[in-house]
Amino acid sequence: MSAPNALFSETILLLGGAVVAAPIFKKLGLGTVLGYLAAGIVIGPVFHGITDGEQILNVAELGVVFLLFIIGLELKPSRLWQMRRDIFGLGTAQVVVTGLALTVLAWFSGVFDWRGSIVAGFGLALSSTAFAMQILEGDGDVNTRYGQRSFSMLLFQDLAIVPLLALITILDGGRGSNAPLLGFAVAIGAVAAMILMGRYLLTPLFQVIARTGAREAMIAAALFVVMGSASLMQLAGLSMAMGAFLSGVMLAESSYRHELEADIEPFRGVLLAIFFIAVGLSLELEVLADNVLFVIVTVPIVMAVKAIIIYGLCRISGSPHDDAIRIAFLLPQGGEFGFVLFTTAGTAGLMSTSTASLLVAIVTLSMALTPIGAALSKRLLRGDAHEELDEDFEGAGADVLMVGFSRFGQIAAQILLAGGRSVTVIDFSADRIRQASSFGFRIYFGDGARKDVLRSAGIDRAKIVLVCTQKKEITDKVVELVQADYPHTRLYVRSYDRIHSIELRNKGVDYELRETLESGLLFGRRTLEALGVSEVDAYEIGEDIRKRDEARLVLQVSEGLQAGRDMLFSHPVRPEPLVKPKRAADPFEDDPLAGTVDATADA
Repeated sequence: MSAPNALFSETILLLGGAVVAAPIFKKLGLGTVLGYLAAGIVIGPVFHGITDGEQILNVAELGVVFLLFIIGLELKPSRLWQMRRDIFGLGTAQVVVTGLALTVLAWFSGVFDWRGSIVAGFGLALSSTAFAMQILEGDGDVNTRYGQRSFSMLLFQDLAIVPLLALITILDGGRGSNAPLLGFAVAIGAVAAMILMGRYLLTPLFQVIARTGAREAMIAAALFVVMGSASLMQLAGLSMAMGAFLSGVMLAESSYRHELEADIEPFRGVLLAIFFIAVGLSLELEVLADNVLFVIVTVPIVMAVKAIIIYGLCRISGSPHDDAIRIAFLLPQGGEFGFVLFTTAGTAGLMSTSTASLLVAIVTLSMALTPIGAALSKRLLRGDAHEELDEDFEGAGADVLMVGFSRFGQIAAQILLAGGRSVTVIDFSADRIRQASSFGFRIYFGDGARKDVLRSAGIDRAKIVLVCTQKKEITDKVVELVQADYPHTRLYVRSYDRIHSIELRNKGVDYELRETLESGLLFGRRTLEALGVSEVDAYEIGEDIRKRDEARLVLQVSEGLQAGRDMLFSHPVRPEPLVKPKRAADPFEDDPLAGTVDATADA
């Protein structure tokens, strides 16, 4: 078979494996990642449909590159600076402590000498960015606290590949003694060059291309930036993923970031799927069979040691128990950079090539077990599983587009429908969509934080976008997306609390409403009536509180959260019922805001 025909048939096998395996494993609740791995094992080691798995793996690593670029787009430099303690504190502790612990275990196994033990220990201390981030993205947890801490550790591991490769040179007898220092200097220079180019070249480049109106040129430019930055970092000795991540961070505040994300997303999804299949293709079943007892014992020990250390470090650094458990179950596997370290160590003579192959097999098997462990932790903690439906937007395109069909949104939608207005509603919960359809609502499945979903749902024809999502971070993401790409669309937003209301007003939304304000006012009025206050007086008191609250909120938007402290009460409202009972040594007893409505940020 000629080379072009072989390439064509291999591509069909890879895509066919993804098409068959992903839905089956998703339906079984095992996750698409495990499905792709299984497809690769069946196609390669079992039936030998594809034999050059390592070559495919090298190409498919572009999926990891695109994934890190998209993650970088979501992280503004200011946000990355806020994560510095997790990156360099928690990340450093995880690599050093885990590496030393696994080094000791490798030494006592009797398989390695002291130099090989160091390489094996620190190589196994690294985790898989591709696997962990895919699981986080699939669960929608990238922007959660535990997701950010997990990503911080993974980011430091990407940085650690340079000193670890330098360590191999040192252990190899110091041949080329200036190489480690030179490599470090080159890496620093490459990062500085990336930051400068991102700051002064990338945005002007996209501005020029955007003026032409050629969409295909924008896609080509996005691919060029991602692959170019990845190649630059690789030449400097860093990972390709690190280069793509830095270019994404540099474009995070650009007005083109949502367009770039929409352009790159299809390539990212397909190539990342092929990457996981290629990992399965690369699994050497013969090595596993020859060392089956060693592998059966080693893989769970390595994963358990990593999980215990990660859990302990997360708890020490302030993570609650649940978050620490999630991180520990997410990052116990070996990583892609382990392949690089072990292969390099084998070539340098620090271990035999067969031992390097055995370590690669251990890493691959630990990757395969990761989705199962992550699913197990999720069931133990929450007992729910996210379900997806087909995105079908046929018939969408009303004057009002509602993002999120929570209880808040359901009440608002009923008023709009009763007023004779049509509403297009999109939501990302399959259960909520089924429940709504049973009451006659037509809800479209989709993620409102994605530009392509909003476009398909008819945002170009919508006069008003109602953001009724439950989580503050998702609400902010939707607001930023709409304001960046559809600046003339009016935004009505459900806010989480008073601070969120101030933030939304500073962003310039057309209208915002705290989710508990109206219900709290009505509840207070009804309570007054039950205590003997007339309905008219109770209504006037409630309206007075509402007006004063609004006046204070306007003042806080311009002058800060502490402004307007004397505006809470008017003469008809006696402050005594709204003040906490005085106790001895009560630090709040002289505070006129203590216990009052909306005195705290969460009111």
